[in-house]
Amino acid sequence: MRATVERMTQVVLFEDPHEVADNHFVDANINVTRINGSVDEDQLIEILRDADMVGIRSKTSLTRRVLESCPRLSAIGAYCIGTNQIDIPVATENGVAIFNAPYSNTRSVVELVISDIIALTRRIPPKNSALQRGQWQKTATGSHEVRGKTLGIIGYGNIGTQLSVLAEALGMKVIFYDRAERLAMGNAIACKTQEEVLQQADVVSLHVDGRQSNINMFGEQQFAQMKPGALFINLARGFVVDIDALAKNLESGHIAGAAVDVFPEEPKKNGDPFESPLLGFDNTILTPHIGGSTLEAQYDIGKFVSGKLVDYVLSGSTDMSVNIPNLTLPTSDVARYRVALIHRNNPGVLALVNQTFAEQGVNITGQILGTEGSIGYVLTDISSELPVEAVTAIRDMEETINTRVLTTPHA
Repeated sequence: MRATVERMTQVVLFEDPHEVADNHFVDANINVTRINGSVDEDQLIEILRDADMVGIRSKTSLTRRVLESCPRLSAIGAYCIGTNQIDIPVATENGVAIFNAPYSNTRSVVELVISDIIALTRRIPPKNSALQRGQWQKTATGSHEVRGKTLGIIGYGNIGTQLSVLAEALGMKVIFYDRAERLAMGNAIACKTQEEVLQQADVVSLHVDGRQSNINMFGEQQFAQMKPGALFINLARGFVVDIDALAKNLESGHIAGAAVDVFPEEPKKNGDPFESPLLGFDNTILTPHIGGSTLEAQYDIGKFVSGKLVDYVLSGSTDMSVNIPNLTLPTSDVARYRVALIHRNNPGVLALVNQTFAEQGVNITGQILGTEGSIGYVLTDISSELPVEAVTAIRDMEETINTRVLTTPHA
């Protein structure tokens, strides 16, 4: 079902997602506004007051204040993997659906990790720096092949597993640790503890998510557990590593090299100054949060997230939503209206909805319900007229959070 939108829906895109994102919105008669970079909270509220949807990347924070100040918002698109920049509980309380791109840039991140491993193991950064200064330093000292080395992966999700496969293809031995039980890929070996990985690995690569419990999960204690001369890589989240502890271990030589793509504090836009305790070290690779920044990945992310937002606006589909029960109601040739109801997950809500429709003489041709935690979501297809009184009664229910009525091509 592709319902029509009676008024021009407004979406605001921050931080320049790929231009392909616009195509989906334009085709659906949705007006697109682009804002370069991210903005502070007050500006964000002002810009989003009349917006129905917002698209962000990692630098734009959708806080409680922002979400509660913009009641017209119905959906958020995170054009990235992470959603820790969004206050998800508040968005859910207000019936705002969230979509992200959990798989679209996996390959790009993994390829950067592989390139970092090879470059650090061969000590490419200091050799490049010397030659840039006009100093010829042809030596094999400290340079090694990655073949035969042990890669320790902390966090064995989508990125960790794909990294595991590619690293093994290079001849590396792969060990990993994850809080959840994970199926090992290829010849990778699951370790019972993180410490076990750190004690054995020649290269440690972090691939954990952005949950609050991971803040500063890797610090002085974890670096001390690593093998002397091991390499360290973080392309996960900036706040998971004690950056001062990493700098201390690079300075002492306990950690022989590091590649870092994410930082606890990052500039809001290109051209802003960058400061870090990691500046100036010899065998390090610092990149400006570009793990997923390939044209291929950005194209896929733009296409995927915008597609999900448009499907939500036009058909009520919440397939792969982060916070709303994932529902897709098949297309009906006779339905004239589709009612999308986000409600509190209290007993009897569906019965109340259907009783209201019955009392108003409304004919239901299709219906689906999903609940998750404190939230429920119902999609109902109507083939008869839909009296305003019926919609008003549902919107006025104590359990209702958000109600949308979508008209179909048959209306």
